[in-house]
Amino acid sequence: MELNTKLQTALTQSYAWFETSVWSFDTAIEFAVIIVALILGWLGRKFLRPFAVSLIEKAKFPWRLDRILKNITKLIMHMIALILLTISVQITALEVVDVSSIWLEVASKLLAAWVFIRVVAQFIANNFIRNIVASIAWIIAALSILGVLDDTMSILDALGFEIGDFRLSVLSITQSLIGVVLFVSLAMFLSNLIERRLSKSTDISITARVLVTKIIKFTLVSIAVLIGITSAGIDLSILAVFGGALGLGIGFGLQKGVSNLFSGIILLLDRSIRPGDVIQLQEGGTFGWVEHMGARYTNIVTRDNKSYLVPNEDLITQQVVNWSHGNTLVRIEVEFGVHYDSDPHLVKKLATEAATKPARVVEEPKPVCHITEFGDSSVNFTLRFWIKDAQEGVTNVKGDVFLALWDSFKENKIQIPYPHREVFVHQSN
Repeated sequence: MELNTKLQTALTQSYAWFETSVWSFDTAIEFAVIIVALILGWLGRKFLRPFAVSLIEKAKFPWRLDRILKNITKLIMHMIALILLTISVQITALEVVDVSSIWLEVASKLLAAWVFIRVVAQFIANNFIRNIVASIAWIIAALSILGVLDDTMSILDALGFEIGDFRLSVLSITQSLIGVVLFVSLAMFLSNLIERRLSKSTDISITARVLVTKIIKFTLVSIAVLIGITSAGIDLSILAVFGGALGLGIGFGLQKGVSNLFSGIILLLDRSIRPGDVIQLQEGGTFGWVEHMGARYTNIVTRDNKSYLVPNEDLITQQVVNWSHGNTLVRIEVEFGVHYDSDPHLVKKLATEAATKPARVVEEPKPVCHITEFGDSSVNFTLRFWIKDAQEGVTNVKGDVFLALWDSFKENKIQIPYPHREVFVHQSN
């Protein structure tokens, strides 16, 4: 009953306000001025923003400041419209024209609030969170400017239900969501700040830095969520009723996510894979560098600059070749075959000498060459050599060794057989 009365009163007041304040000739003129100001602002941004962006790029600011300034250039339209509307308000105040300026002042305040909020919100690094925070802050500011903030809060507070002695309303839920977003944004900002500080420390290993930053981020975000919920006066004890079912649902839904999270922590604790390592996955044969280890996945960048986001769980359950784990000395082998007319002793000598020619092949241990089998059309050999810089690639050094073998065999008249067929035609008598 109370809710219906409040809604009916609000609708009646809104209709009366619309009829007296909006539906008039002066208001039509003010709206026309506002539209013209916005159109001129849009045109101004279209021509001025490319020039402003080019100036920012030429100045070569730090990446963070460069991004902030480029985002601010998107507000050129609002700034121009704000200036034009401010001039229009001053003109009406001088009574040069007999037109009201109520809506011009409201539009000016709304634009000023939007510009101010968007500029301040640039300190939030995440685009999604920044847009949400800015939108929520501007909506609250707009309701306050229009003078309907208290009425809106009363209506939202009237929409609710009671759970025991506790009352849950749309207003409290909205306040909780706003609080969660704000406190989580602050937590992410602090965790990123701590991460940047730790990245400059040389006393802590890379693995320890990643692990510490993960724990700090998880802790700060958890605390921020709890503070955001309780700041609106919501008693967390009421959630105990739904705790069992909710926990079971979350357990099934986030099973993979939690598995990947703890898999990443295990990888960091046992130091089997660390940022900067060169690894190769058994499935798919992905070969690349570990660029970043996140809470859910590990980013592997291949030599062709492709990023593979591999779930942390796969790095534990699958076979992974870590070329950087322990000793960086890695043995590589190439297989080849020569003609049966070739001297195998000479082939072994030439092969070991050829393997030493590429600069990346180490002198110790020395390359070795062995006969592996007498094949159908060739004598097959295996040449083994060692390198210390697998992060520079494996295929390229094998290619250099093959080229050295080719040149050496050509110089010494050693043939490399290739498949061929002989056809004999018999004439029947």
